[in-house]
Amino acid sequence: MTFPYDNSIAMKKSTRRAFLKRASLAAAGVMIVPRHVLGGRGYMPPSDRLRLALVGAGGKGMDHIRQLKDNEYFVALCDVDDRRAAPAYEALPNADRFKDYRKMLDAMGKDIDAVIVCTPDHTHASITLAAMQAGKHVYVEKPLTRTIEECRQLLNAAQQYKVVTQMGNQGASMDCNAEVAEWIQAGVIGKVAQVHVWTNRPVWPQGIAVPQTADPIPQELDWKLWLGPAAWRPFSHAYLPFRWRGWWDFGTGALGDMGCHLMDVPYRALSLGAPTAVEANATTVWSGDFVEADYPQSCPPSSIVKYDFPARGAMPACQVWWYDGGVRPMRPAELGPNEPFGTWDGGILFEGSKGKLLCGIYGQKPTLLPSSRMKDFKPPKPTYLRYKTSHQQVWANACKGQGSPSSPFEYACPLTEILLIGNLAVRCYDVKVLQPGKMPQSWAPYDYPGRIRLEWDAASMKVKNLDLANQFVSARVQ
Repeated sequence: MTFPYDNSIAMKKSTRRAFLKRASLAAAGVMIVPRHVLGGRGYMPPSDRLRLALVGAGGKGMDHIRQLKDNEYFVALCDVDDRRAAPAYEALPNADRFKDYRKMLDAMGKDIDAVIVCTPDHTHASITLAAMQAGKHVYVEKPLTRTIEECRQLLNAAQQYKVVTQMGNQGASMDCNAEVAEWIQAGVIGKVAQVHVWTNRPVWPQGIAVPQTADPIPQELDWKLWLGPAAWRPFSHAYLPFRWRGWWDFGTGALGDMGCHLMDVPYRALSLGAPTAVEANATTVWSGDFVEADYPQSCPPSSIVKYDFPARGAMPACQVWWYDGGVRPMRPAELGPNEPFGTWDGGILFEGSKGKLLCGIYGQKPTLLPSSRMKDFKPPKPTYLRYKTSHQQVWANACKGQGSPSSPFEYACPLTEILLIGNLAVRCYDVKVLQPGKMPQSWAPYDYPGRIRLEWDAASMKVKNLDLANQFVSARVQ
């Protein structure tokens, strides 16, 4: 690790509180023997509650608390921003509090069974790797990582340390995703060669300039810890909360935010592996008449990405199209004029040789098109597991030896890579990103290298036909 420890008052109070609790038990003659001593490293009786640490307790962290607090035990909360974490602190007053996850692992490692990571994308890899190295099971919010190489590193670590892992793409535990996969794989709409996936994201600013002035750092926020492995920059409210998703140094744009939910549906149903090629169109931002704005650090306001996937067994080669920023595919002719085209935040349309299938996320049931086909339709026999509990609880149960996770890193890493490969094409669309200060001399495609089809070699983890694109593949785990 290269960024310094934080000596926060909150952490000191937390350590003192933990000491007093243990001291009072000792004075009463209670002998505290950690379970890992009784049963060895990683031991946990199936009937016990999981002892959880939550890193990134504010914001999304509250959802994990709501899902798990009745069945598991949160022993530690960690957040660099006491303002954002205040609801979590109020909900779990007995949990120890930290600002620095490394100090948390050092101080409470023997009292923690598993770690949940809900921080911005750019710190997922470093926190998750540290937790796995400490022998902790991990649940990581989507997308798993910010770069492709980080993804590979976490997968290797999960296999090395043999911990239970899960990524936060909740659809992997929902019946609707299982139903789509069963219908597609049973041949209900024939062979699928084209899929369209869209989202209403971003719902935060993108295609904007880097702030030129600094804002005062809120006293509750440790800005240095928030930046983590990212390069230093002055604090600005343009970055947080939530707005960090639109900056390449911290987030992965709309594709990284929602792709793990939406792209998971065709990824599972069509047994997609790595794409062989990807290309993108992205919004150009203008600051005046024929004056193109130069905002290479911010994700574009909207984009369209096309993936080419090779044939897989009996499944034919397939194209998957991604749309964001208010762009979406045209309504299929089979959809009635008053029928919804997906949900408010996106949708997925499969085009098969024997028909089309429309679905959304967050529990929306799939629909054959035209919808009149649903009247006498008999779904195929279920072949996928139905979990009947929350995505978080599926993971927690697996940590206790009860079943398996629904999106372990073996599944989540290749899925995340698909999104990040798409972002390679989005980032390379702007020649100023690839070659700062250099502009094309004409509008010919060979003079504008981002506007070409990137050929991807998954085995070597490289773009084969545009080496400049490979600068965005590398890791930044520190």
